[in-house]
Amino acid sequence: MAQLWGGRFTKETDQLVYDFNASISFDKRLFKEDIEGSIAHVVMLEKQGILTCEEKDAIVKGLSEIRSDVEEGKLVITHEYEDIHSFVEANLIDRIGEAGKKLHTGRSRNDQVALDMKLHIRGEVVQVSERLQELLSTILNIMEQNINTYMPGFTHLQKAQPTTLAHHMGAYFEMFKRDVLRMQDIYKRMNYCPLGSGAFAGTTYPLDRAYTASLLGFEGPTLNSMDSVADRDYVIEFLSALSTVMMHLSRFSEEIIIWNSNEYRFVEIDDAFSTGSSIMPQKKNPDIAELVRGKTGRVYGALVSILTTMKGIPLAYNKDMQEDKEVTFDAVDTVKDCLVLFDGMLKTIRFNNAIMEKSAMKGFTNATDAADYLVNKGVPFRDAHGIIGQLVLYCIEKNKAIDELAIEELKTISPVFESDVYDAISLKTCVEKRLTIGAPGQKVMEEVIAMNKKILAEL
Repeated sequence: MAQLWGGRFTKETDQLVYDFNASISFDKRLFKEDIEGSIAHVVMLEKQGILTCEEKDAIVKGLSEIRSDVEEGKLVITHEYEDIHSFVEANLIDRIGEAGKKLHTGRSRNDQVALDMKLHIRGEVVQVSERLQELLSTILNIMEQNINTYMPGFTHLQKAQPTTLAHHMGAYFEMFKRDVLRMQDIYKRMNYCPLGSGAFAGTTYPLDRAYTASLLGFEGPTLNSMDSVADRDYVIEFLSALSTVMMHLSRFSEEIIIWNSNEYRFVEIDDAFSTGSSIMPQKKNPDIAELVRGKTGRVYGALVSILTTMKGIPLAYNKDMQEDKEVTFDAVDTVKDCLVLFDGMLKTIRFNNAIMEKSAMKGFTNATDAADYLVNKGVPFRDAHGIIGQLVLYCIEKNKAIDELAIEELKTISPVFESDVYDAISLKTCVEKRLTIGAPGQKVMEEVIAMNKKILAEL
């Protein structure tokens, strides 16, 4: 049992207790961050005269060699060590001797693990943001190509008014854009260095915490040593943001699953992102979309887990906080995989434009515009609403769309109708006359796409 403590104890820890307490099986993921933080720490210690230049050089060289050996598979992180910190320190001492024992001067495992986790999450925030930006680029490309691709818009999953595929995709662009901005907010708020906080009350060594923070790319040191080791808000914020990303992916997946159904046929998912049935040879299942939708609950679970863990913990560090890692690592891996796979599916998906346009025409999506037509002819809106309701009933009986009716049929419902009604309620007119910013009209849609291109370039 390789441990960093034990002088106060008179007998060995029970093996079951040791195994239950150990974190090496999952915190080994933090070995790069542990070495990065340790190198910065000893560079600062030498600057402050706490270590000699020779000791600093020996420690930095040893740590760098450990990192290279692990990365190249020459050194394996095994379970004989309690955690990643003891693995690094024990191997350092084996390699360089007495100087290695000075690595831990002026720090505690409490501020060390707080640093490792913060460095790791900071890196993951960047990686998730990059994957989100790739997805935004894919969505924006679809928008550019489908400004005039008409389709029904829905409320309550009922056809409501006509829109365009570009407009519909634009809604998801806004969602994922907010997700990127959330990542940027989290990065800014968490980017303060806890190293030098000690167990929770700082240290008597003359550390230069601002210097250490600068070496590690932080804005500065944290300002309360007790909060520094007890803070996992940044983990909670990140998991909350990841849960929102998954919620957005799940909504998008649900629509693709619906659109892929035989009843809709709005999309054709590429064979590379579909699976078949072991018994039904005709099946082509949207498994990627379904799995993304299903894995959303897994990420939600991670958020609820850490919130529950943290809710009853008094200051400062408590062992409960070790539970932040496994669920967070799993959630991050899940989200990154989902983003890559969903983006690949979306890049290769084929939209059935003619079917979407026909669906919009057959779903009375132009009923509101027909009512507006009557209003423009002098009919009070409430009366116009009732007239168009009767017209829809008539169309249902005749199995026709409004614009398929002859002018004589329209006049039996209301004599106000004239031949110009057909242009007024065409899908093109219904969409194009909606020109307020954020609407699906071509002119404003082009403006929004141009703005989104600029935003994406600046993210």
